[in-house]
Amino acid sequence: MFNPLPIAFKPSRWWLIKNVSKLLTSGMHRVEFADFWMGDQFCSLIFTLSNLYFVGCIYATGVDETWRRCTSNPGPRWGVGFLLASLPLLVRLVQSVKRWVDSRLITHLINGGKYGSGIIQYLFYFLWREQGGKRGRIFVIWCVFATNYSLYAGAWDLLMDWSLLRPHAPYPLLRPNLLYTNNIPFYYFAIVTNILIRFIWVLYIPENGPDFIIRTFIAGMLEALRRWQWNFLRLENEHLGNIDQYRVTREVPLPYSYDEHSHDSDNEDEEDDRRSTSTRSWRRGRKPSVSNNSTAEAHA
Repeated sequence: MFNPLPIAFKPSRWWLIKNVSKLLTSGMHRVEFADFWMGDQFCSLIFTLSNLYFVGCIYATGVDETWRRCTSNPGPRWGVGFLLASLPLLVRLVQSVKRWVDSRLITHLINGGKYGSGIIQYLFYFLWREQGGKRGRIFVIWCVFATNYSLYAGAWDLLMDWSLLRPHAPYPLLRPNLLYTNNIPFYYFAIVTNILIRFIWVLYIPENGPDFIIRTFIAGMLEALRRWQWNFLRLENEHLGNIDQYRVTREVPLPYSYDEHSHDSDNEDEEDDRRSTSTRSWRRGRKPSVSNNSTAEAHA
């Protein structure tokens, strides 16, 4: 990644490093599409970021049959996991506030509320894990905030990020303009799976079943897959929005309207011009004959 030699896609590596570093200075510069798009990618890596501390703990204390002591015992170590997990959400919250300051559009504050609810949800999740996963008041509060965050984020995905569920669309529950017209079932698959994976936290609720670490791994992998399909529809929606606002266009608009009626009118005007021209030519052709007759009569 940090190889200075001009090999192995150096411009792409530099672009990635530059945009990731800009996430650490969110709120100090104008937020562009690449900035919040990159921030959303890291929001799907919460599982990976939150486990960085536990990976370091396991390798620092030794990988043996007691490695679970870093993840199963209650203690303050869960606070470190929460800070790492909430960092992407905090970055997106700051970016949303910055976009509201620059544009004064209330939608950015509403979007920021989504990330704020996510931070609260993860706060009670890690508090619940700190208590050893016991059923109690913290568990109930976590379920309430997790449900709120899933509904909040799922609705924002469909209505704002993807602009789906539009009325009077050619395909029900979609939007009037689509780019992937050869893969219409993909849209419906994405709608269903996106909502289901938003509620993937219910895997943690059963007391019996697969190991908790396996469940977290499955949830993390499914979230990465959800973000993968989210990217396709989010970029599609952004491209269509740029076309509507003439930031990009596939054709140059003419300075006049062109339709069949105006075309027919032009043909009629051309026909009238030809008739008037032929009439003037006939009249000009008749004048010499009159003068010739007069001359002949004069000679006579």
